[in-house]
Amino acid sequence: MKVNTRAYGEVEVDERQRVNFPGGLLGFEKFTDYVLMDARQKPFIYLQSLEVPELAFILIDPFLFRPDYALDMSDEVLEDIGVEAPADAVIFSIVTAPADGTAITANLMGPVIISKSSRKGMQAVLADPRWRVKHDIMAEMAAARK
Repeated sequence: MKVNTRAYGEVEVDERQRVNFPGGLLGFEKFTDYVLMDARQKPFIYLQSLEVPELAFILIDPFLFRPDYALDMSDEVLEDIGVEAPADAVIFSIVTAPADGTAITANLMGPVIISKSSRKGMQAVLADPRWRVKHDIMAEMAAARK
């Protein structure tokens, strides 16, 4: 299928890249249909809206820079999107890359969770005090190497 994107213009994507967020994302609840796309800058991923080409989120696998990352969530919440076992869930963090060159951060308090089998997703809000809205990705990668 052809998708109009903010970053790359019109591109062809596989239907299997499509993800539906029944409840939308926080602050963007009315937009529910997206595609996952590899970004040119690894290890980032784009979550591109199918409804509004200008709406796209940069995602990252939080375990790349926080191997101790953990989600304390009930199974019932995950069942709503079709996750029946932990191996069926893909977890991402939304990235903020400020134009002024300050630190690129990831939101570990509000992970994006996608079911591999149903291709449905949700954004959770975690109460764990270890996870904040802004984690400096590069600083935490450096600290993890020590």
